[in-house]
Amino acid sequence: MTKKSLRDLPPQALEGKRALVRVDFNVPLKNGKVTDDTRLRASLPTILYLREKGARVVLLSHFGRPKGGPDPQYSLKQIVSDLEKLLGAPVEFIADPAAGVAVTRRLPRGGVALVENTRFWSGEEKNDPELAKTFAALGDLYVNDAFGSAHRAHASTAAVAHLLKPAVAGFLMEKELQYLGDLLRDPKHPFVAVLGGAKISGKIDVIRSLLPRVDELLIGGAMACTFFRAMGLEVGDSLVEPDRIELAKDLLATSGKKLILPRGGVIALSLERASEHRSVAADAIPKAWAVYDIDAATQHNYRARLLEAKTIFWNGPMGVFETPPFDAGTRAIATALVEAGKKGAVTVVGGGDSVAAVAGMEDQLTHVSTGGGASLEFLEGKELPGVAALEDA
Repeated sequence: MTKKSLRDLPPQALEGKRALVRVDFNVPLKNGKVTDDTRLRASLPTILYLREKGARVVLLSHFGRPKGGPDPQYSLKQIVSDLEKLLGAPVEFIADPAAGVAVTRRLPRGGVALVENTRFWSGEEKNDPELAKTFAALGDLYVNDAFGSAHRAHASTAAVAHLLKPAVAGFLMEKELQYLGDLLRDPKHPFVAVLGGAKISGKIDVIRSLLPRVDELLIGGAMACTFFRAMGLEVGDSLVEPDRIELAKDLLATSGKKLILPRGGVIALSLERASEHRSVAADAIPKAWAVYDIDAATQHNYRARLLEAKTIFWNGPMGVFETPPFDAGTRAIATALVEAGKKGAVTVVGGGDSVAAVAGMEDQLTHVSTGGGASLEFLEGKELPGVAALEDA
């Protein structure tokens, strides 16, 4: 389903109007300063376009998981100075959306205001229509540019879009829908997907959705050990989901030759004893040891397969990449995607921990999704409330 985007609105629909924009400013903070402004920068094309067209821009976002109401440590006021630096313009802060209408009306054309954390109000996560009315009063039109929150039916992502028209996708949302949608609709073949992470359970539906579409599905991370156990292999003290072993057997039996498992792993007695690591074949994992990464043989094998691909989707690390040397497999996949991209492949990284793994390489990849959970649910074929609420093209 194609949705209207900001670029579909004529300039006169924006000039002087208050554009209520749902962004994703859920950024990491340390000592009151933003330590990674990726999500702020991702929103800039939409905000700058609206300013250029003379709109008054009113920003909504959640931040963290405050419990039971306002909490200073989760106040979006902390990011105002960082946002001002990126925009090169002042940002007015609205502490209470119920009292913010007058502020939005006196904004100059091209002016920007940021509303306090939407989760400070209990109705946000309940998709409360009354809170949505409060938000809607702050704008004349609605733009959702927060793909990372689109899988949640919240007042600021779903209910408000039914009240404020037009309700369209921002440029970041549009880009997400385009590239992830192309993976499902019309990928160039060979289409290779790489899935990692700890558990099969979180990615069952993605695996089932992708298997009919891909030419190969490369598995990494601890989830590979559940597949190994399903094959009757010893996995030592590796992380395994016992209740998913039968599922793994079924996937192995029905996937044909599409499902590709690691040839071996990098093992250690514990993460604390990482310096004692060594590499073993998949059928030679000793008891009391655990797999923490894919081995060099698997890295080379996966790289060769990725370099033959025309479309690549990657989600999930190949090992415990926060703890060297168990980051090598994940970094090898990231490098292989860049190489494949230089050969003309479409390379899409699907949010979550994978984004951290490609930090600094973003401009060498086709698309890096901002939406971890939303990316996966989209690829599972689920309807995302924040997308469904927008107007059809």
